[in-house]
Amino acid sequence: MPRPLSATIHLDSMQHNLQRARMEAPHANIWAVVKANAYGHGLERGMRGFAQADGLALVETEGALWLRQNGWNKPILLLEGIFDAQDVPMLAEHNINSAVHNIEQVKMLEYTRHVGPIDVHLKMNTGMNRLGFTPGEYEAAYRRLRAIPDVRHITHMTHFANADELEHPRLTIAEQVRRFKYGAGELPGERSLSNSGGVLHQGELGDALSNDWVRPGIMLYGGTPGGRSALDYNLLPTMTLRSEVIGIQQIAAGDTVGYGSRFEATGPMTIGVVACGYADGYPRHAPHGTPVIVDGVATRLVGRVSMDMMTVDLSPIANARIGSKVTLWGDGLPVDEVAQAAGTIGYELMCALAPRVRVLEGRMGTDG
Repeated sequence: MPRPLSATIHLDSMQHNLQRARMEAPHANIWAVVKANAYGHGLERGMRGFAQADGLALVETEGALWLRQNGWNKPILLLEGIFDAQDVPMLAEHNINSAVHNIEQVKMLEYTRHVGPIDVHLKMNTGMNRLGFTPGEYEAAYRRLRAIPDVRHITHMTHFANADELEHPRLTIAEQVRRFKYGAGELPGERSLSNSGGVLHQGELGDALSNDWVRPGIMLYGGTPGGRSALDYNLLPTMTLRSEVIGIQQIAAGDTVGYGSRFEATGPMTIGVVACGYADGYPRHAPHGTPVIVDGVATRLVGRVSMDMMTVDLSPIANARIGSKVTLWGDGLPVDEVAQAAGTIGYELMCALAPRVRVLEGRMGTDG
């Protein structure tokens, strides 16, 4: 029998969350973001779960080619663009859209001619200060792209730094939109501004935020970029990490648990050992009190997470036993709650799922 640890992927939840994005941004096409192996869910499952998306977006060139080779016929977008001029013919041959965010990428397209039509997404840096041309540089970059015979459509793109907090004291969405409009002006072409946070706040921003394409990521996987909870937005978890209790210890006041003896019992306790550790992708830095569910009852992590095991408080669970079912995140325990307790974000937890974890498929509300 395999080790009793598995991640169940809920394709029905992926479909539900995609529909939620459509409801929030009804006038926009949707790039479903499937980078990082579809946030740890598997690229093939991402392709099936988001089959109704208008396009798939990612950063890995090999992933884009895999999608084409495995039957995805709708648009594909490389969010970081290409990294070498040798990749330019690939864009035309496989009809792959590419971001263009620096002058070197413009030069790659200028130097590689007569390969066929290529659609690009010209990125503006409106304050995120990662990738993109400044508003003052933007029109010149656009004019150079427009002069390249192989460049067909140019979409105007930016990325929000604080879309989870509309009135962020340092940089608001409204200010980034203002900079975007200044840089793009009346240049022809479609617009793509919103990530998950922008999509989830579309109703509040109204006509001030206009998109032809949106690029939701974390919301499609049942998480949020911050602010309100997934439940508030009617988003469903798409990955449930489950295991079982494989050992039980009865300890007394003063006894300690785990490496470093960091947790000390203040009274008699029942400790359950769970088959999951940081080698499986669970965060080693998760502190005492991180939420866990055992046999349907909420309890907590105690002691330090080790490579293959973790320890939880079984005192609240009547009839806890070897084989008791443990939910570490997902159905019944939002990944954002675990991430918040561990001082990280749900993105990291899902993306960190280790290759040794068995991955299953199942519907929400089942054991997978």
